Amino acid sequence: MAYSFFDFLQLIGSLGIFIYGMKVFSDGLQKVAGSRLRAILKGMTTTRLRGLFTGFTATTITQSSSTTTVMVVSFVNAGLITFVESTGVIMGANIGTTVTAWMVSIFGFKMEITPIAIMLIGLFFPFMFFGKEKLRNLSEAMIGFGILFIGLDFIKNAVPNIQENPEMFMFLDQFTEFGFISILIFVVIGTILTLITQSSSAATAITLVMLFQGWIDFPIAAAMVLGENIGTTVTANIAALVGNVYAKRAARFHFVFNIFGVIWMLILMQPFLIGIDNIMSYFSPEAGSVFAASDEIGRANATLALSLFHTTFNVLNVLLLFGFVPRIVKLIEKYQKEKKGADNTYRLQYISSGMMSSPELSISQAHKEVELFGKLIEKIHFNFQGLLLNKQNKRDQFLAKIKKREEITDTIELEIAEYLTKISSYNLTEEATRRIRNIHSMINDLERVGDIYYQMSKTFERMQSDGTELTEPSMVRIKNMLDLIHEAIQNVRNNLTADSRDITLDKAMEIEQYINDYRDELLEYHYGQLENKAYSNKVGFVFLDYLNRLEKIGDHLFNVNEAIAGVKVKAAYEKVVEERG
Repeated sequence: MAYSFFDFLQLIGSLGIFIYGMKVFSDGLQKVAGSRLRAILKGMTTTRLRGLFTGFTATTITQSSSTTTVMVVSFVNAGLITFVESTGVIMGANIGTTVTAWMVSIFGFKMEITPIAIMLIGLFFPFMFFGKEKLRNLSEAMIGFGILFIGLDFIKNAVPNIQENPEMFMFLDQFTEFGFISILIFVVIGTILTLITQSSSAATAITLVMLFQGWIDFPIAAAMVLGENIGTTVTANIAALVGNVYAKRAARFHFVFNIFGVIWMLILMQPFLIGIDNIMSYFSPEAGSVFAASDEIGRANATLALSLFHTTFNVLNVLLLFGFVPRIVKLIEKYQKEKKGADNTYRLQYISSGMMSSPELSISQAHKEVELFGKLIEKIHFNFQGLLLNKQNKRDQFLAKIKKREEITDTIELEIAEYLTKISSYNLTEEATRRIRNIHSMINDLERVGDIYYQMSKTFERMQSDGTELTEPSMVRIKNMLDLIHEAIQNVRNNLTADSRDITLDKAMEIEQYINDYRDELLEYHYGQLENKAYSNKVGFVFLDYLNRLEKIGDHLFNVNEAIAGVKVKAAYEKVVEERG
């Protein structure tokens, strides 16, 4: 019976079920991991060796090296980790992606997994309706695990039978008769297969099925795996097209590193495969050679051999090239040169470029951007302070900087908000939803702080054009208020970089109290100056405008601290103030 178009659609549908199951499994695992994923992110910023384990762990959790590498490119683009730090994570991702192949070859071919997968879905499905979020996330992961293997079983059944479709086998077989050229052909086929499925794990699963069903032999399957190692680098390189030079370098490193690995493996392919065969023959003598697997036991053993080849190759590639990473980095930096001024001024383009990693880690990226937002606000504060206190020859420069940086705050708020909206379209945990709302609150308050500084700079401009000057005693008092505001900004920046569980609002409440008390003191001073005719009403209006706006900045900064800590203490704080009064 010839293989029909309907049969082909069944194969595509089976592959769709497999990939969907992998996605559900991955999403569930990421939700279960939760804050531990953020801890993994922190681990990226140390040594290259630690980055190696970070990449392995992240890929094991996300079940996709493409997800990990796209995530790494995003982090490099955002300035969260450096290009050099990213190299260890990328190498670890290469090893982590081999876990899926072992899972598929052990459960998918060595045992009858479909009945167990269905029972697993039946066992965990009721937990989807439980109130406890961790149980729901775990059940989602287990249901995805079950769907993954049901899809794999469907793929096995949908792949055409060799005996019933000899013409298809002959078509495939004609490409295997050219020796080393055939190996190269199937390296290309493996690369294309990964590009089509957009998942090296899915491409590897298809290769394992083809090997198990006898459509390809062991050396050809190994060649396809090498091609899949190249194909998995393309996703990150596409993502890096809209990134800065550092993101492009991280993506190019992944490509160059994997290409080097494929080249040396192609040179040593034959003796390497013989070594794998000897190892498998030692542990499973009854299955025979993986080069001549004919029965079901032998072909199942060949899938294990392919997983062993996949893991051994990636581990050896890391061991061989680990010491050469600095040289590879220099090579990439030489050809992917930095354009002066193009990438260093402002790094938020990655948010609008659509480069998304897992929801949990995307939120951490957004939070890191808020840290940079806080740093920008501090710069605007120094600009305004310089505007008030410096000589005339620098005032135009400070006015221009405040205007430019206030415009950047508008862009930052918009881009982070749009990014958070994208993340919100995912199925999020309650904690993730809460964190997104808090970040929305932070960026809104920080943007308002930027606006207020800009409005005060315009007040200063009008004052200059009218020939109005604050008196020396008034200027000293405004400077003291600015110092209190700077203390509040520093407190916000410290809290943004701290673990939310370690944050208390005692310091923020203390600074807010100082600001409010000093505001009340300056109001008394202001009315006294007017009554004593120490300055005119016009000067008094300017002084009062600065005073009220600076106190408002203090309020917004206190709101940011509340959002960082995830608590609302304003009412309690006002009650304490009232009791003190």
